[in-house]
Amino acid sequence: MKDAVLLLAHGAPERVEDVPEYLRYVRGGRPTPPELVQEVAHRYAEIGGASPLTARTREQAEALERLLGIPVYYGMRNWHPFIRDTLARMQADGVERIVALCLAPQYSKMSVGFYFRRTQEAKESLDYKATIIWTKSFHDHPGLIRAFAGRIRPLLPAELVLFTAHSLPEKILENRDPYDAEARATARLVAAELGLARWEFAYQSQGMTDDAWLGPTVESRLDAYAAQGVRDLVLAPIGFVSDHVEILYDVDILFRDYARERGIELRRPESLNASPEFIAALADVVRQRLKNAEG
Repeated sequence: MKDAVLLLAHGAPERVEDVPEYLRYVRGGRPTPPELVQEVAHRYAEIGGASPLTARTREQAEALERLLGIPVYYGMRNWHPFIRDTLARMQADGVERIVALCLAPQYSKMSVGFYFRRTQEAKESLDYKATIIWTKSFHDHPGLIRAFAGRIRPLLPAELVLFTAHSLPEKILENRDPYDAEARATARLVAAELGLARWEFAYQSQGMTDDAWLGPTVESRLDAYAAQGVRDLVLAPIGFVSDHVEILYDVDILFRDYARERGIELRRPESLNASPEFIAALADVVRQRLKNAEG
């Protein structure tokens, strides 16, 4: 049986000019208000006009393939290469069993679950008969925890470490969605690995909608830290595994400026990207899924 891995990621435009088309995919074809297009285009322009997400995902796939010795493909939900296009390649290559792994450590039906639904829909539309082994979460994998800790350690000591994850609408909590518990668990485990005396957790990158989003927000915590006299803060995103706009703009520009205005120096650890520790953790997750599938 020919095995392979499918890495799933959000996708992001590689040119500012592609932002309107990208937002059409993100919004499921619904019209995008001009002010939203302008704001998102501004953010991409501020980080150099392109997102590195596709390049980082490609590097992760290549590194994982070298370590596992089986093919590793990647597909994007909202940009090229789309999940359906990647599955078509896998079908043509004769892949019979797929370990599907979303590059988001914590599971939510609204995030990772949505990627899986898109993958299943694409598989059915192609009449592709391969078996898919779904990998819901790896939020507490020891290798992931060590990888995050390894990135943070060079920035210590610090007065305080603030762990962050991408916010989702509060309504996910109504159906016992595990996302909030898993994101906080990742933070707690990394803090324990580092032996941190003082750390907290917040949500970042709330959506530009009227929904109520998970908090507390990073900005509210920065306000509180300024009032407490905190002057040295490490902000560590543990819901993200590679560089993209939510890191390079939201953290490196927006939050850093917000903190500086309040007398706080904000420092951020390097993203995991294709770090050997992270790739080793992914490889272990894949091997375990294949082993479990074989009974």
